[in-house]
Amino acid sequence: MLKVSEICNEVSLLPSQDRAEVAAYILGGLSDIPYSVDDEEVHRRSAELDSGEVKALSHEEFLKACGR
Repeated sequence: MLKVSEICNEVSLLPSQDRAEVAAYILGGLSDIPYSVDDEEVHRRSAELDSGEVKALSHEEFLKACGR
């Protein structure tokens, strides 16, 4: 059986579209994730943005907040 590091190395050599398909396949198999977002939460957060209650971050601001 392949080790995770070997799989990651092989996947990293794929074109980006193929890597995206692999990622979607893996994420689709994680049905027991305790942190999921349902439609109700999406609508609530969208309404918060629309009302100005919260402010969206740019990609650069997000990366900076993550320490990157």
